[in-house]
Amino acid sequence: MKYDFTSILDRHGKDAIAVDMIGMPGSPYPAPREGFDAIPMWVADMNFPVCPTIQEHMIARAQHPTFGYFMPTKEYFDSIIRWQESHNGVTGLTSANIGYENGVLGGVVTALNVFCSRGDKVLLHSPTYVGFTGSLTNNGYDIVHSPLVKDENGVWRMDFEDMEKKIVEGKIHAAIFCSPHNPCGRVWEKWEVEKAMELYKKHDVMVISDEIWSDIILAGHKHVPTQSVSEDAKMRTVALYAPSKTFNLAGLVGSYHIIYNKMIKDRCDKESSLGHYNSMNVMSMHALIGAYQPEGYQWTEELCETITGNVDYACDYIEKHFEGVTVSKPQGTYMLFIDCAQWLEKHGKTMDELMKAGWEVGVVWQDGRAFHGKTHIRLNLALPLSRVKEAFERLDKYVFNA
Repeated sequence: MKYDFTSILDRHGKDAIAVDMIGMPGSPYPAPREGFDAIPMWVADMNFPVCPTIQEHMIARAQHPTFGYFMPTKEYFDSIIRWQESHNGVTGLTSANIGYENGVLGGVVTALNVFCSRGDKVLLHSPTYVGFTGSLTNNGYDIVHSPLVKDENGVWRMDFEDMEKKIVEGKIHAAIFCSPHNPCGRVWEKWEVEKAMELYKKHDVMVISDEIWSDIILAGHKHVPTQSVSEDAKMRTVALYAPSKTFNLAGLVGSYHIIYNKMIKDRCDKESSLGHYNSMNVMSMHALIGAYQPEGYQWTEELCETITGNVDYACDYIEKHFEGVTVSKPQGTYMLFIDCAQWLEKHGKTMDELMKAGWEVGVVWQDGRAFHGKTHIRLNLALPLSRVKEAFERLDKYVFNA
């Protein structure tokens, strides 16, 4: 590979909660016991160096000694348009359809404020990204869950009958569609997106499509943009993207929406302006431009290859070594959502005891109960493979087969 996905970075003291939060007073992530270092596998950021062109563009801009008021440049919009065409086959996208968002969750709330009244019910699939839960409840919306179900091959699927039932009963007119799905890692097939959007059209449900993970697609799968499946889907959907997951830029802040419906676009732009907070940072803009260079396209290909290898290793290890632990192999993202129900029952353990056992030996994993997975644990695999192997060997020796 051309780019570095094997070096073990020391992130301590470099503004990274992934490591600095471990063992802090009041942190839910205790320090490991003596003899073990911490392997950060909880928060969804990556432990890889960024694509070099990101730093190059930021450094070049930082060398000019002024940082005053600015407007997003044509290069910013053109970079997004090229990226969407190359990765997602999107054509006809213009700068008029693109708008800045401080974050995807902020964009979700903006769109809900346009589509809904406070107290309205909003349809989400469960398991559910914890950020959706927090942002919706904090803003006075009532979440209605339609649980995903596993098919005969263990693949997470939407339950369209349950979705329709809850839409009708709850008089629901807004839904959040997570594509690829977090935390399950499903990359929806085209027929699935089409069927969901037909259902939303039938019952006049407006759609907010979180596609922040759409660049991290594992081998053999392809992302289908929600807006691409029909003209109606294009016009009823607010789609949200960001380079932050793909290139590990969350600390720089910066996302964007794509909205083709002019009325919705105008209303979202107005709504997001009301708090006077939703403003782009000049360095964030140059980070995106640096990421969406030709080198960034190759870097992303190598990232997906690396994550595919890590996922293959982890899922194979679980199947062979962790009796009573199951996982639906993700098709996108770099997160695993493992189910420990059978193991817990067999060993008479609680989730709290299991979580603690991992933390004690430095495997800093995330409690899946916050994602509506009662016996699930969420694991970040965006680390060098050597660290993934070390983590699973510790889980084998000290936790699941202790």
